[in-house]
Amino acid sequence: MPRVTVSVRDSSGQSATARADYTVAAPVLGGYYLGGNADPTADMAGGAFRSLTQYRSFADGHIFPGYNRPWLTTLGRSGVRLNMVLELKHYGVPDTGPQTFTVDGVSYTVPAPAMTIQQRPGTVWPKAYGYGQVLAGQCDGLFARALSQYRTMGFGVNVQLASELDTDHEFGTTEAGKSYTWAESDARAVQAVTYIVNWFRAKALPQGATFSVGLGGFDRPAFQRTHPESLMSRLDFLQWNVYATSPGHTALDRFRRTKDWAVADLGPVALSRPVIIAEWGVRVAEIPDQAAWIATVPPAIARINAERGPLIARMNYFNSGWGTLSPKAAGLAALRAAYARPPFG
Repeated sequence: MPRVTVSVRDSSGQSATARADYTVAAPVLGGYYLGGNADPTADMAGGAFRSLTQYRSFADGHIFPGYNRPWLTTLGRSGVRLNMVLELKHYGVPDTGPQTFTVDGVSYTVPAPAMTIQQRPGTVWPKAYGYGQVLAGQCDGLFARALSQYRTMGFGVNVQLASELDTDHEFGTTEAGKSYTWAESDARAVQAVTYIVNWFRAKALPQGATFSVGLGGFDRPAFQRTHPESLMSRLDFLQWNVYATSPGHTALDRFRRTKDWAVADLGPVALSRPVIIAEWGVRVAEIPDQAAWIATVPPAIARINAERGPLIARMNYFNSGWGTLSPKAAGLAALRAAYARPPFG
C-alpha cells in the first residue's frame, strides 16, 4: 500500500514525523439508460457518460448487441462500459413456445418457459425459464446462442443475471405447477445463477468479461439470501438499484441503505467486490426538482466511498419509469454537471 511521510521542523530545531497509508480510488463511472433500450448517443453527447445499462431476455434471438443496435457496439468500442442485464424472464419474441435453432453448427431445442415470476396480486404474471429448467440443462442452447453473439462484439461487458431477483420473487414463484415462497425462490435462483455463471466461465470469453446478479436491494433478508459467499466467489460485482421516491429521501441515505446491509451482513468475498448501480433515479411526482436532487449525488457518493465497505464503481441513471427525467433537458444538464464533478471522472 502506498505511504506518505511528512516531516516538519520548527525554528528551535524540534521536529516531528507522521506517516499515513493511502489508496488512490478509480473515478466512479457515471452512466445512463434510455427507456426501451433506445439509442442514448444524443443524450450522452457533451457529458462524461462512461457506463450504460441494457436489458435482454435469453429468449430473444438477438442478445448481443441487440436487433438493429449497431450504436451499442460503437459505444462499447469507444470505451463506454456496458452492463448487459440478461434475464430468464421471457420477452422479445412473438410467443412463449419451444425454440429450435442452430448455434455454430450445433442444433438446440429449448422447451417453453415453465416458471411465472412477479406474481403480484391482480396482475398478469410474466413467464420465465425456470430455475429447474436451467439446472436440468434445458436452457444451455440459450446460453450458447448468447455466447456466440457475445464473441463477435470484440470487447467484454458485465453480464448482470436478472434485473431484480427481489422484485421477481417478492410474491413467490411457480414452476411446472409447483409454488415456491420468496425464500425458496431465492435459494433456487442462487443455484441457477451459479449454474449459468459456471457455464459461461467454462467457455472462452471476451477479454474483460465480468458477472453480477441483479437486485433491487429493497429487502434485507432477500439481499442476504442471494449473496452467499459461494456465489460471490464466482461474481465480480455487487449490484443494487436506487430510487428517490419520497420528498424526504436524500441521496446519502438512499445510496447508503443497501451498502449498510452489505457491510453488516455479507462475507469478506462479497465485500471485496465493487458495486454497480445498474439503475438510479428520481421520481418527479414526489421530487419535482430532479436537477437539484441530482446535484446532491456527487458529494453523497464521495462520502459513501470514503466509508468502510465496497466501493460504488459505476452508476447508471434510469431515464424511464420512476426515473423519467421531466423536463428532460434540465435533467440531462444536471447529469452532465454531476458526472463532471468528483468522485466521477
